Amino acid sequence: MIAFVRGKFARKSPAVIVVDVNGVGYELQVSLNTYSAVADMAEGQLFTYLHITENAHVLYGFFEMAEKELFLNLISVSGVGASTARMMLSGMKPEEIVRAIVQGNARQLEAIKGIGKKTAERLILELRDKLGKQNLDTVMNQPLLAVEQDALYALMALGIAKPAAETALKKVLKISPDATLEEIIKQSLKQM
Repeated sequence: MIAFVRGKFARKSPAVIVVDVNGVGYELQVSLNTYSAVADMAEGQLFTYLHITENAHVLYGFFEMAEKELFLNLISVSGVGASTARMMLSGMKPEEIVRAIVQGNARQLEAIKGIGKKTAERLILELRDKLGKQNLDTVMNQPLLAVEQDALYALMALGIAKPAAETALKKVLKISPDATLEEIIKQSLKQM
């Protein structure tokens, strides 16, 4: 099993990243979440999962181990294949998916392309307890998410488009994860 690949990003698109590892190019299927994390990077490491079927061997890449673990949990549910799990991780952030499942919010899951009512209910039924125990710190970390959400709303109220505000917030929170709401907003405005 290939646990991760580290090298130069030879080609990047929102769905596929080719990683050059000492002259060998590994094509990895990625979510939008992973793509946005590496979009500005020239090289780096991606955790991987090799999905083997009768027709193909597909390598999936993940920027964070938590995203890979969530992917593995999602594909363990009957009716959720690897491409559907990748679509889910592209449609929502991993912590949002976990929160929706743990809180039993089927409607939020149904908003993702390819997820119907029955699949959303099955995800909640099969993963609620498992994810609740594994990701207790993510679910308990609501205040941080609330501060991030408040900062996003404040930036949007100042007339900044949501995608630009989210990008600035991600940069600021990487640099200063413990910053106060005012500091986050000020630093985000400087990123514009």
